[in-house]
Amino acid sequence: NKGASWVDGITVEEIADYIKENKERITNQIRNRKYKPQPVRRVQIPKENGKKRNLGIPTVMDRIIQQAMVWILTIYWVYQLIVSLCSLVKLKDKPLVEEKDHKFMAILPAHNEENVIGNLIESLKKQDYPANLIDIYVIADNCTDNTVKIAKEAGAIVLERKEDDPKKRTKGAALQWFLKQKIEENADYDAFCVFDADNIVDKGFFTAMNKKLCQGEEVVQGYRDIKNPTDSWVSAGYAIFYWTMHRFYHLARYNLGLSALLNGTGFMVKFDIIKPTGWNTDTLTEDIEFSLKRIIQGKRVGWATDAIVYDEQPVGFKQSWSQRSRWTIGHIQCLQEYTKPLAGAVKKNKTLMNFDGLLYMMGSIPMFIMTIVLLLINFVMFIFGGMTPMDLLINCLRYILPTFFLPIFVGIVIMIIERKPIRPMLKGLALYPLFLGSWLLINFKCLFVRDTKWEKIDHVRDIKIKDVA
Repeated sequence: NKGASWVDGITVEEIADYIKENKERITNQIRNRKYKPQPVRRVQIPKENGKKRNLGIPTVMDRIIQQAMVWILTIYWVYQLIVSLCSLVKLKDKPLVEEKDHKFMAILPAHNEENVIGNLIESLKKQDYPANLIDIYVIADNCTDNTVKIAKEAGAIVLERKEDDPKKRTKGAALQWFLKQKIEENADYDAFCVFDADNIVDKGFFTAMNKKLCQGEEVVQGYRDIKNPTDSWVSAGYAIFYWTMHRFYHLARYNLGLSALLNGTGFMVKFDIIKPTGWNTDTLTEDIEFSLKRIIQGKRVGWATDAIVYDEQPVGFKQSWSQRSRWTIGHIQCLQEYTKPLAGAVKKNKTLMNFDGLLYMMGSIPMFIMTIVLLLINFVMFIFGGMTPMDLLINCLRYILPTFFLPIFVGIVIMIIERKPIRPMLKGLALYPLFLGSWLLINFKCLFVRDTKWEKIDHVRDIKIKDVA
């Protein structure tokens, strides 16, 4: 820039002293989201052909903050890559600390699920684990259809729940209501497993979870497979997303001794650990909230690849949009409630598990906001002549390619590793960027509009355990 100064008059040589004098003010502005970049100074730079090119010069401070954001994003994704690669290493199985056949509750929260509840109970009745050690409970949550009748006829124990407050008609509230009763009864169970009503459960699920209990695990997430991955590009998007998460997030962290996360369904909890407080969750994502509370306490969530549950995913985009919006709002609720306790746990315990849990929360909405800000900065600099069209294109591709197109390659790799058929998923793979892109739009929408209305997922197919196992 031929030595031209910035609008604030501070040079590169002076910036260190400026930061020392204003560190607290700048830090507070960034923390409180009140930092505003200075205007870009426009100067004209002579070109070889005799013409002049406009150049926008940001202040040194703005440039430092921009580069700091770039480095934060870069380090974050490098960390995720390194951790993910640990999923490719097969470790020895953990030794048993006891040998026992534990007694389980299978808990099935259900709201008007007459079309699918029978198939789930049937799959639970076909476990290769002793039947007298599994009691199946259906929480008929404000049901107005034949869910109660079908569940009783299938052999489940049914408890009917009536709740007039729409805000309390959540799975978390239903679990809290049910488990409170079992705690007060001092029910004779070692652990419980939670399933969504549209699930079907692999016959080896409880055998696998019993082994985890015998290995000393207290909370374990099972492998959430998809029973309708090829029904539409939407259900295929869910399938690729979950298969990727299972391998590169949950299994990778389990191998490293870090914490996996509960994933909504197909998980096991040792009964004793909830007796002091019950199932005490308040957000829309009760699974993530429960996991974060464990991590803050310095306790991890385990992982069981061979405890398989098949989950039904939305086929239509509208239902998927509504469901993922609720998940995003739940993540925002957890972000607001648990980021500070997680940071405190990192400072107090100084463990990688606590740090990893904090990164999980920071990697959702905060990283999304940071990426949007960086893209906007690039466009502003381009408008004011701070970069060429080619520089803008290259900078945008740095975000677009990893976000939208790299996941296609990752999805293919995952399907090869997990031995999933690729040919039926080709349409889903091709449209996977659209699925991920819609999720970014959902994140952006939920920053401003937070509709928590629950929308029931239509079950359009009658899928039994014999159809998937």
